[in-house]
Amino acid sequence: MMADSVSILNELIQITKDSEEGFRTAANNVKEPSLKQIFLEKAESCNNAITDLQRKIKEIGGTPADSGSLLGAMHRGWVSIKGTLTGQDDLAILKECERGEDVIKATYAKALKNNLSEEIRPLIQKQYDGVLKDHDTIRDLRDRYAAAQ
Repeated sequence: MMADSVSILNELIQITKDSEEGFRTAANNVKEPSLKQIFLEKAESCNNAITDLQRKIKEIGGTPADSGSLLGAMHRGWVSIKGTLTGQDDLAILKECERGEDVIKATYAKALKNNLSEEIRPLIQKQYDGVLKDHDTIRDLRDRYAAAQ
């Protein structure tokens, strides 16, 4: 059970690191200062979630992951390329961020379907609730920017 828990938590660390780095990449590519600030706040929130996940893994005797995934690196590269190709179009970047948030949302939902110990379930549920909130914020921003065009 402990090995499964560590594996699940490490997968969440990796996907959350991808999200953090994706938000930082987005912040560096948007024109609108308020979006930049939102993306930087989301990145910091992800960083805090990673720290909590790593701490939990250590508490249960495991070794935490400390990096994102290869897929995440490709996603961040796409955000950067898309920003350059579209003249750093904020709407395009918001759409890509929402796509990234869809991935992290699905990963957390999948983790919650596992037979988790009561030692880790509350942490994953709390973070999943935050992921849902972040996803909805990005979706609403995307809709607002789309309506303004």
